[in-house]
Amino acid sequence: MSLAFCAVAHAQYVWIDDKGNKQFSDLPPPKSVPKDKILKAPGGAKAAQAPAADDKAASASQAAPKLEKPVTLATKNEDFNKRRAEQAEKDKKAEQEKTAADDKAKNCDRARNYQQSLNSGTRLSRTDKNGERSFLSDAERQQELDTAKKALADCK
Repeated sequence: MSLAFCAVAHAQYVWIDDKGNKQFSDLPPPKSVPKDKILKAPGGAKAAQAPAADDKAASASQAAPKLEKPVTLATKNEDFNKRRAEQAEKDKKAEQEKTAADDKAKNCDRARNYQQSLNSGTRLSRTDKNGERSFLSDAERQQELDTAKKALADCK
């Protein structure tokens, strides 16, 4: 008689969830799990062949307010993968922000140097599409200074 109680105490349900992971529990699987996905029920029978007492227990457990999902290896793994993906996304975003800040700092340095060259009064030249060199006129120099000032306005 005591062996029968031991078998009931270690009753296990085994089924495959919608993600293809094996689930183990001492409670019957949810009603959403198809009968052909249930691999093992207590007594070695499929859940479809389980006695009516199990149906009463299942309906009673569903009538009670549901707590959080049971902690299984699959749920722990899913939570770990979710946290790892979130951390990787944060790291990627931080790297992009750092790269953008570095690029902005370089552009600001270039604009400051160009502004100093324009303010120095030395003659500056350009090379056109034909490869000919031409010097900046006073109007062109002023236009370049205004452009450099606009670029430096974002560098504060």
